[in-house]
Amino acid sequence: MTKIVGIRFRSAGKIYYFDPVDFELETAMHVIVETARGIEMGTVLIPPKEVEDDKVVQPLKPVIRIATDEDEKNVEKNKDREREAFKICKEKIIKHGLEMKLVDAEYTFDNNKLLFYFTADGRIDFRELVKDLAAVFRTRIELRQIGVRDETKLMGGLGICGRELCCKSYLSDFVPVSIKMAKEQNLSLNPTKISGVCGRLMCCLKNEQETYEYLNSRMPNVGDIVVSKEGISGEVKSLNVLRQYVKVLVENGDEKEIREFSVDDIKFTPSRKKDVKLTAEELKELEGLEDSDEIVEEKPKAKNRNPQNKSNPNRNNSNRQKESESNQNNNVNGDGNREGNRDKKFDGNRKHHNKNRRNRNRGKRNDNGNNSRQQSDTQ
Repeated sequence: MTKIVGIRFRSAGKIYYFDPVDFELETAMHVIVETARGIEMGTVLIPPKEVEDDKVVQPLKPVIRIATDEDEKNVEKNKDREREAFKICKEKIIKHGLEMKLVDAEYTFDNNKLLFYFTADGRIDFRELVKDLAAVFRTRIELRQIGVRDETKLMGGLGICGRELCCKSYLSDFVPVSIKMAKEQNLSLNPTKISGVCGRLMCCLKNEQETYEYLNSRMPNVGDIVVSKEGISGEVKSLNVLRQYVKVLVENGDEKEIREFSVDDIKFTPSRKKDVKLTAEELKELEGLEDSDEIVEEKPKAKNRNPQNKSNPNRNNSNRQKESESNQNNNVNGDGNREGNRDKKFDGNRKHHNKNRRNRNRGKRNDNGNNSRQQSDTQ
C-alpha cells in the first residue's frame, strides 16, 4: 500500500497523486508541489489515504509545503501578468500574420515558464513569434496547440440546457462520443440539436448511452411480429423506448387498428444487439461533429536528427523503428522523397541502359580502348 494525496491544478482538471509526507492535509487546502512543468500550487481533492501499489506510478513527488498567504498573493499577481501577456502575444501574432487563435496564457507558479494555448487549422511555424516573446518576457516560452473541445473547456460557457458546460464544471477527461449514440437515442440528427458550444457532439450523449442500450435490448425491432398475452398478434410499427411501450398493427376482423402494449405484455423472439447504421447522406451532413482532438504540444522545429540516436529508452525496438521510418518519410527538406524517386527512375531505365550497352558492343570495335570508353559512357 502507498500513501497518496490527490491534487488538482485546474477546475475540472485531472487529479494527480503526490506523496503527502507528514503534512496534515484536508480537502480544499492549497499546497505547493513540484511537477514536470515546475513548481505549482494545487488544490487538495483527495485527502491523504492509502491505495494499492499498482494504481500509483512510482516514484511519487512529495508535497513541498502548505500554501501561505504570500503564495496566494503570488498567484493573484500571476493572473494579472497573464492578462497582460495575453494582450502582448495577440499583438505579436497579428504582427507576424499567423493564422492562429490565442486562447489562454498561463504562468507557472515560480514564473520560470510562460505557456500560451492556441487553436489553428493546421501546423503553424511560430519560431519567430517565440523569439519575440522570449525577448519581451525574459523567460521560457511554450506554445501549445489545442483542439476546439479543449478551447471550450478553458473558456467555459453555458450549454443549451442553461447550465454550465459539463467539460468546464466537472468532466476531467473527454469521453469519446459518436453519431451512432445520437441515433440509438432516437434524437434528431440535426447538427444544431446534437452539437455543443464547441461544434462537436455533446458530451452528455455518453451519459445516457448505457441506459438506452439496456432499454433497447428489451424492445423488439420495428417490423417484428409480436404476440400479446391475449394471443393477439401483429406487426410492430413504432417504439417508445423510455416508456417501454410498443405500438402494434393488429387485425380486428376486416379492419386493422393500432394498439399499444407494454413490452412486458408481449412475446417476441429477441434479436441480437441492434447494429445502428448511418446512411451516406447522414454521414455527409454530420461530417466533422465527431472529434478526437487532444492537446498537442507544439514547439519550434529543431534540426533534423537521427531518431535512433535520440530515441526514448523506454520504447521498444519496434516503436523506434516505426518512429525512424516515419521521420524519414516526413523529412522537412524532402530529401527522402527525392532519393526514392531517383532510385525508382533508375530501376525503370536499367533495362534500357543494358540494351543500349549491348547494341554498342555489337557495333564496330576499333580497339579495346574505344570499347571500354563506350562502356564507361553508357554507364
